[in-house]
Amino acid sequence: MRIIGVIPARGGSKSIPRKNIAPLLGKPLVAYTIEAALASRLLTDVVVSTEDEEIAKVCSGLGAQVPFIRPAELATDTALSLPVIQHAVREMEARRDKLYDIVVMLQPTTPLRQALDIDAGIQLLMDTCADSVISVVDVGGHHPFRMKRVVGDGRLINFIDQGFEDLRPRQQLPPVYIRSGALYIAKRYVIMEQNTFGGMDSRAYVMPVERAVNIDVELDLVVAEYLLKKQQQA
Repeated sequence: MRIIGVIPARGGSKSIPRKNIAPLLGKPLVAYTIEAALASRLLTDVVVSTEDEEIAKVCSGLGAQVPFIRPAELATDTALSLPVIQHAVREMEARRDKLYDIVVMLQPTTPLRQALDIDAGIQLLMDTCADSVISVVDVGGHHPFRMKRVVGDGRLINFIDQGFEDLRPRQQLPPVYIRSGALYIAKRYVIMEQNTFGGMDSRAYVMPVERAVNIDVELDLVVAEYLLKKQQQA
């Protein structure tokens, strides 16, 4: 079973400048994803896709493979993740002269994801024979039944008409999950031939909230630092 882990780490970022190598407890952000990927028991290759020479050098120094530079057209603010992963798979398959069976996208913006999450997600895919496994996390207090819309002259209405009074405790609301961004695992043909990360049969890998922080703004770095310190003290 040949399984590739692709870490997309472009140089541009508007929310946090140079986000993928922004310092987090003394290490570049991307380091946490590389370390988790290299510690995985099931990944065959760990490769970083970047158009940025500095990021390429940092990632190579951390032990990841960076055998190619991503084309500029796949590194814009509007570039989608799927073509980036497809490009990386084609490049690596050409170098290995073999096809992969499973493709795993590991975004650097989820630094608290661990090797055990990667391996558990891959194992779930293999055990269920699903097309894909995508990591999710419980939405917690941000439940859609609590969400509102402001319409017309400022009237407040329910975003979802749930058919009951919405002031009930969160524990009484049906579980709802959101993608955590930590794991996108799919069989090769799903990504390369069907042009999707999901496929017809996509399974959920539910992550604990303390490992599902997604770095988007500066405040997320503060939260991640706090949680990493707690992990180190445990």
